[in-house]
Amino acid sequence: MHIDRRAILTLISALVFSFSAFAADTFNIDPVHSSVGFSVTHLVISHVNGNFTDFSGVIVYDPQDASKDSVDVHIKAGSLSTRNDNRDADVKSPNFLDVAKYPEITFKSTRVEKSGDNYTAYGSLIIHGISKDVALPFTVSGPVKDPWGNTRIGAQAGLTINRKDYGVNWNKTLDGGGAVVSDEVKIDLSVEAVKAK
Repeated sequence: MHIDRRAILTLISALVFSFSAFAADTFNIDPVHSSVGFSVTHLVISHVNGNFTDFSGVIVYDPQDASKDSVDVHIKAGSLSTRNDNRDADVKSPNFLDVAKYPEITFKSTRVEKSGDNYTAYGSLIIHGISKDVALPFTVSGPVKDPWGNTRIGAQAGLTINRKDYGVNWNKTLDGGGAVVSDEVKIDLSVEAVKAK
């Protein structure tokens, strides 16, 4: 019986390519093209916005199978900025985040689910040394090739948390009612990530 080795090699190559095309890929967050922002209500009448400038993370992404996906993000709490030095010092102090004692904010998913074009990452969010299970909804764009041959994806995510759930309790009540700082904190993430080589 004649065995066509060339045909067998072609078949094996096709199978390997098919497997790799649908395998989960690892992407590293590009901090230069990403942002981690937040906002709180101040004196009931306005919003104060801020962001963290030092963060990193890894996204495992398979467009065909969300069960293979994962998210792992690390944020340096001391990199917080609200564009006001006095306010930044207060938020970094034991009144709020106490960054000297709790230098990192992290989110690590335990599972990812997909519904249509939307995803939800379920996992543990650790702030101020306290871990809470959260659901983080997000969308994914791409992948695309950049001009330098790198494969990139984009992700947009956001959620609202109650800071008191994480032991960040400081506040003062206004004479007319309401609080100096809202308990609710809105978190917004705009992420660009590069496929690991």
